[in-house]
Amino acid sequence: MTAKNDALTRSGFEHYYELDYDAATRDFERALAAHPDDAFAVNHLLAAIFFRELYRAGAMESSAYANNSFLSNRTPVQIDSKTERRIKELTERALALSDQQIAKNPRDANAYYARGVTRGMQSTYLALVNKSWFGALGSAKGARHDHEKVLELDPQYNDARLVVGLHSYIVGSLPWPIRVVAHVVGESGNKASGLRDLSTASNSGGDAAVDAKVVLALMLRREQRYNDALDVERQLTAAHPHNFLFALEEANLLKDSGHGAEAITAYRQVLARAARGDYHDPHLEFAYYGLGETLRGHRDFAAAVEAYQAVEGLPRANADIRRRSELAAGEMYDVLHQRERAVKMYETVIASGGESDQAQRAREHLSRPYEN
Repeated sequence: MTAKNDALTRSGFEHYYELDYDAATRDFERALAAHPDDAFAVNHLLAAIFFRELYRAGAMESSAYANNSFLSNRTPVQIDSKTERRIKELTERALALSDQQIAKNPRDANAYYARGVTRGMQSTYLALVNKSWFGALGSAKGARHDHEKVLELDPQYNDARLVVGLHSYIVGSLPWPIRVVAHVVGESGNKASGLRDLSTASNSGGDAAVDAKVVLALMLRREQRYNDALDVERQLTAAHPHNFLFALEEANLLKDSGHGAEAITAYRQVLARAARGDYHDPHLEFAYYGLGETLRGHRDFAAAVEAYQAVEGLPRANADIRRRSELAAGEMYDVLHQRERAVKMYETVIASGGESDQAQRAREHLSRPYEN
C-alpha cells in the first residue's frame, strides 16, 4: 500500500476539502509516519500546512485572482517562523525523495508527478509569501516540465494536465510583447488549450480533479464565461457542501454575471449556514463584503451599509477587506446624506490604511463627499 490509497490519506482529504486543515494535518502526519519514504505523503502534509496558512490569511478567496490586480499586491502572507521552517523542511524532503526515485528509474511517472506538485507549491509560496515573482516563475516552469514529462511517459495520467493547463493558460494570457519574450526563452502557451487540459483534469476522477475544478472555474470567471464557471462551481458545492469557499464562489459568480437578486440570496444563504455551524472556520468578511457590493449595485444603500459594517464586528477579518468595507460604508453614508457617519468611517480607514488605495480615496472623500 502507498500513501495515495491509505485510509488516513482519504480521511485527510475529506477534512482538507472541508477546510478543516488541522484535522487534515493530523491524518496526513500519521499517513507520513506509515510511509516515510513516499513523496506523495510528504506533499499531502505540506499542502495541508501551507494552505492552512493561506486560508488563515484570507489569501484563498478567488476574487483576488479573478484579474491581474494581485500582481501589484506587495503585501506578503505572514507565516510564523516555526511554520516556515516546517514548510521548508517538507519541501526539501519531498524534492529529495522524488529526485532519488527518478535517479533509480528515469521513467517513473509518479516520481515526476510528485516533484511537479512540490515545485508547484514552492512556486505559490515564493509568489505569495516571499513576493519573489522571478523565483516563483522558475519553480512554476519546473513544475510544468515535470508534468509534461509525466504525460510523455503516460498520456492518460490526466492529473498532470492541471499544472500543464494552468501554465499554458497563464502564458497564453500574457500581453503579446511579453508572450514573444516568453516564447524566445522556451515558454509557450495558449488559453484555449490550457482550458481544455484543465477540463480534462477536472473530469478525470483523479486525485487532482477537485483542484482542477477550482482552477478551471477561476479561469472561466476570468474569461467572463460565468455560466460555464457556475456549472463547475455547482459540481464542487454538491460534492463538498461544507466548504465555505466553494459556496462563497457560487455567490461571487452570480454577482459578477449580473444576477444580482440571486447573488443576494446566495450570500445570505452562506451567512445563514455559517450561523448554523455548517462551515469550518468561515471567513465571513468576504461574504458580507460581497453582499454589500451586490446590494449597492441594486441601490439598496441602507442594506449595503449594514452588510459592510458587519465586517467591523468580526474578530479576525482580513485587513484589506475590512478597509474596503469601511470605505464603502462611508461612501454609502454620503449617498444617504449622513455626513458625520461618513467622515467617521473615512477617518477609520485612514488610521489603519496608511498609504493604501483605500486610505487615499478616504482622504479625497474627506475633502469632498462621495457622490454615487
